[in-house]
Amino acid sequence: MTDQTITDDAIGPTITPASDAPTIDPIRRARELAVLDALRSVVDPEIGMNVVELALIKQVLLGDDETEIKMILTTPFCPYAGSMIQQVKEAAEEAEGHDVKVTLLAERWDPRDAGLTW
Repeated sequence: MTDQTITDDAIGPTITPASDAPTIDPIRRARELAVLDALRSVVDPEIGMNVVELALIKQVLLGDDETEIKMILTTPFCPYAGSMIQQVKEAAEEAEGHDVKVTLLAERWDPRDAGLTW
């Protein structure tokens, strides 16, 4: 939590965030959303939902010359792993306009992360 200043003026107490509060870079956020939007075209053929909806994309690290996407699979021995990783790479490269590295994490997928309950 950041430091805050509480002041009391004519309209009552006001909380003002400290000047060192983190700010969001709107251009960087727009790039991240564009990548995620592009990744919605990558569908897991066994489940029929895209990798973003399935919460398989864990992190998008934007760079000037290369972007890295960290993702997981729905199952460790997914027969479509190679194809899905390649599709993620191609979709992100189209959105970013430069090289994209896809890193596969060893984390286990939980359907509840995608809001799924069976």
